[in-house]
Amino acid sequence: MAKFFRLLKILHTIGRYRLDEMAHSHHSPRTFKLLLLLFKLYPKSPDNRGARIRRAFEELGPIFVKFGQLLSTRPDLIPDDIVAELDHLQDNVAPFSSELFVEIVERELQGPVDTLFKHFDRQPLASASVAQVHTAVLHSGEDVVIKVIRPGLEPIIEKDTQLLRVIARLIERFTTEGKRLRPVAIIDDYRETILDELDLAREGANASQLRRNFENSNMLYIPEVYWQYSTRNVLVLERLYGLPVTDTAQLESHGIDLKLLAERGVEVFFTQVFEHNFFHADMHPGNVFVSKKTPRDPCYMAVDMAIVGTLTREDQYYLARNLLAMFRRDYRQVAELHVLSGWVPRSTSIAGFEAAIRSVCEPIFEKPLIEISFGEALISLFKTAQRYQMPVQPQLVLLQKTLLNIEGLGRQLYPKLDLWDTAHPYLERWVRERFHPKTLFEDLKYHAPEWMEKFPQVPHLIFDTLSEVKTLAKAAPELKAASKALRQSQSNAMNRSRNNTVKIGAAACMFAGGYILLQAIPELTQAPRESLLLLAAGTLILFFKR
Repeated sequence: MAKFFRLLKILHTIGRYRLDEMAHSHHSPRTFKLLLLLFKLYPKSPDNRGARIRRAFEELGPIFVKFGQLLSTRPDLIPDDIVAELDHLQDNVAPFSSELFVEIVERELQGPVDTLFKHFDRQPLASASVAQVHTAVLHSGEDVVIKVIRPGLEPIIEKDTQLLRVIARLIERFTTEGKRLRPVAIIDDYRETILDELDLAREGANASQLRRNFENSNMLYIPEVYWQYSTRNVLVLERLYGLPVTDTAQLESHGIDLKLLAERGVEVFFTQVFEHNFFHADMHPGNVFVSKKTPRDPCYMAVDMAIVGTLTREDQYYLARNLLAMFRRDYRQVAELHVLSGWVPRSTSIAGFEAAIRSVCEPIFEKPLIEISFGEALISLFKTAQRYQMPVQPQLVLLQKTLLNIEGLGRQLYPKLDLWDTAHPYLERWVRERFHPKTLFEDLKYHAPEWMEKFPQVPHLIFDTLSEVKTLAKAAPELKAASKALRQSQSNAMNRSRNNTVKIGAAACMFAGGYILLQAIPELTQAPRESLLLLAAGTLILFFKR
């Protein structure tokens, strides 16, 4: 019952902000069209569509706020004006009690906080939808932050994501843009992402890997993880004291070289993506600081490593060559690389694809280099490729958003930043070194034990495969007949269930419609509640008798 009323609350919020105006239905059943008509009882909103979506998510609570933040990382699917509004979603929520925080820490670490730590601050440093942070001091003297997952969050996530999935299925099935946007896949991706964020051991492991990758670097500093104080629900990290990366006045007052700092941001990005193949995928300004220690040799400091990205070796190679070819305006090679990489089908017309890429990229590259956005150019390229059936690839989407964040930070620090001047030599060197004899020899050494282990089995595998091919050839007629019978059976089952589905959907819409009418027309609430319930029940009985 709680889930049902939560669904009604979501529908009411959709109506209040007139989000129905963004759903252009096609061949919708009468029940879905009836629901859209009921939303029209609400007055129109003066805000633009992006602001309405942002305010609706904020009203529906922290799980929807996190969902909006995920959508803001999908510029390949979501229009720019909506992405810009979703970027402003605030993830600050009221803290839960310090007593409960202490109880969780003591249960997880099996000891009182006053014994575990030299000092523990009972006032929270920060509070967000997923976790809360307090500061402390270890007995050895190090300042640390303690991050704890909000209690009872997993059932709320499960309930809200199930409801989001119901709405996504309706959008995908009955709206014009539904199949292109693939909302069900987005919800499934969101559920996996937010559940991963509940595992602080995973975030700690990400932090340890990033710290190890930049251990001998003066470009990026990652806080140390204190594993003896960390579990799945509690994470203790070194406390960082840095300058906010967006406060240029404070950075300048400390003598930070802003031009070098901006260029290092680009270098940090390409080092993570191509050299380490492990990149921090949530580098928005709230997660990035600048060290005060070496102003003439500036160093970034990053926190919140819950979301990271990796690429396959093939994606790394084709991405680097695509960027090089795109900035040389060699659109033929860009089209060929998309086909060779398998990002678009091999049946794609190279000439037609090349022309489509040219029409998108030429206006971009007519600008001066310092005004060209790497991230936007890459998004435009992939949007064009999606028209040629390029599937959405989460790892490339994460990379696009990270690149946009790095560019935004870099240009805010130093508006004349030329990303191509920094990135071009790096990409050229990386592609060249990939085929260097030393690199090939290292790859050979890495894979040699596995190849040697499998080599004696090769003759047996060949003979087994030939035998299986002969068996399948003999069974082909029977398989074809069974497949035809199965398709016929599925068709009959779908026809039988369609009528029941329509009835259930209509009933749900009628019940939701009653709720929406009560919200939209306050005078109706003056009627006795029992009368309204009897009227609703009687209507449902008459409907199902038909």
